[in-house]
Amino acid sequence: MTKTEIQDFFRQNAEKREKWNKKDRFYHKLLEKYFSFIVPVGKRVIEIGCGSGDLLHAVRPSYGVGIDFAPETIEIARRKYPDLHFETLDIEEISENGLGERFDYVILSDTMGCLWDAQKAIHNIRNLCHPQTRIVISNYSFLWEPVIKLLETTGLKQKQFMSNWLSNRDVENLLALENYQVIKTERKIMFPLYIPLISSLFNTILANLPVLNHLNLVDIIVARPVPPAETHSSVTIVVPARNERGNIENAIKRTPHFGTAQEFIFIEGGSHDGTYEEMERVKAAYPDKNIRLMQQTEKGKGNAVREAFDAATGDVLMILDADLTVPPEELPKFYDALRDNKGEFINGCRLVYPMDKHAMRFLNLLGNKFFGMFFSYLLSQNLKDTLCGTKVLYREDYEKIKANRSYFGEFDPFGDFDLLFGAAKQNLKITEIIIRYKDREYGSTQISRFRHGILLFQMSFFAARKIKFI
Repeated sequence: MTKTEIQDFFRQNAEKREKWNKKDRFYHKLLEKYFSFIVPVGKRVIEIGCGSGDLLHAVRPSYGVGIDFAPETIEIARRKYPDLHFETLDIEEISENGLGERFDYVILSDTMGCLWDAQKAIHNIRNLCHPQTRIVISNYSFLWEPVIKLLETTGLKQKQFMSNWLSNRDVENLLALENYQVIKTERKIMFPLYIPLISSLFNTILANLPVLNHLNLVDIIVARPVPPAETHSSVTIVVPARNERGNIENAIKRTPHFGTAQEFIFIEGGSHDGTYEEMERVKAAYPDKNIRLMQQTEKGKGNAVREAFDAATGDVLMILDADLTVPPEELPKFYDALRDNKGEFINGCRLVYPMDKHAMRFLNLLGNKFFGMFFSYLLSQNLKDTLCGTKVLYREDYEKIKANRSYFGEFDPFGDFDLLFGAAKQNLKITEIIIRYKDREYGSTQISRFRHGILLFQMSFFAARKIKFI
């Protein structure tokens, strides 16, 4: 087998592939649904190995480009979708200048198995990327190789010139070699044929359950190019506070200097212990600090954070809970992780180091551990502590979350889930920073274990329907 033989196969079978695509319409519609969930509407998208352009059309790009090494296939795509751009190109032969363009999303769907030199293709894709580009790769699961070969032999599936059968680990290794970072891996499609009710049961429910999802046909990997470390940025530290009078000054005194400039936004929410008056005193006592005061217009920490983030001027947004159970001294770790591109959404984790004796009650600890495991499953990213209040991200990434908040709605009074689900939906890389969780020095917890616990469960299962069981 040579590379020329692979190309000749696809050139000679262009019309047949189009007919088979119509026969296998259910499978391709499922793929289109999953890619449309991952790729936001209105992005600049390029598809490598675009075939007749159906998938590229389905994700509704503002500017869409498809490339394929078979000119016969490109002619079909141009006839079907004249509003998109199609070129006869081989990704393995693209020059360092690429197409002279950069894209928000690069799609390779069922393409990796047809490449002669998969690593070279991954290397060349870098020429199509800007620092925030996402690469979305779908691949047949290695476990399905005998089934697919049987279907091809019996004439139930079009024969493919599959030169490679790459496992997830193979693809992830290729990405790592070329300095990409995997954000998440999803497994989809357990039953690629359409039978009413049966198909929905398998593909919507069973295919998304732990363990069973390893039987699925398609693996979808989302990755990003790892850019060089950022230069230093300005920082806004948001401190939501309700009945936290005794902690306000320490939030200023104990926060180290980092970033090019620091802005503190204290936002108060209906205190009855003089918290806002203490904020005013602290602001006057530290004129060298850029301290701004706000009073939230509604209730809940989530609303307070959203209002303060909207008013922030820093390039980096941070949340520091006013109880200071996450020590302000730890904030430089979060900043450094973001600046050095270790992740794009930096989340605190309180559940590794031993805690102070009264820092977290036992039932709260169990709840936090459950939500960590459940969210790792839901978001397909490793998360140990979803409810740590300290979360850090760039303001431009928060704006993406905000712009797409309507997908989930403002359902979260705490703010943690709103940010985590939003970050996952925008394909941001989530990274955790391990911190030591301390006892309160002033006041008492405002979390109700049972009432808030029930609400957290309700929000989790609502999000599962919006993010996993689609």
